[in-house]
Amino acid sequence: MNDALPFKHVVWVGSSRKDLREFPEAVEDHMGYALYVAQQGGKHRDAKTLTGFGGAGVVEIVKDYRGDTFRAVYTLRYQGTVYVLHAFQKKSKTGRETPRRDMDLIKQRLREAEQIAKGERP
Repeated sequence: MNDALPFKHVVWVGSSRKDLREFPEAVEDHMGYALYVAQQGGKHRDAKTLTGFGGAGVVEIVKDYRGDTFRAVYTLRYQGTVYVLHAFQKKSKTGRETPRRDMDLIKQRLREAEQIAKGERP
């Protein structure tokens, strides 16, 4: 008998896949593994709930590498699918807060993910 949960499909929203592929190889590998853990129904140790989205529906993976901070944001809100919403390098040197323009883009792509999940195209 196989008690394994179904493997979740990944949907890349906007330029998230292209952006992730521009990260340094070590960071890209780390983020890829964290997304793989999410596909299996788990949560990587570097994955944390991103505040401002009403609960645990939006998750951020944070990786520091050679003095820079890289982030990838995904959601599991829709149909057991991992929707990767955004991947970016945090440029601001002050504070840990996600920059407003990145938060706005994440919100926009979350709406796009919802449309995709409903079978509509954004």
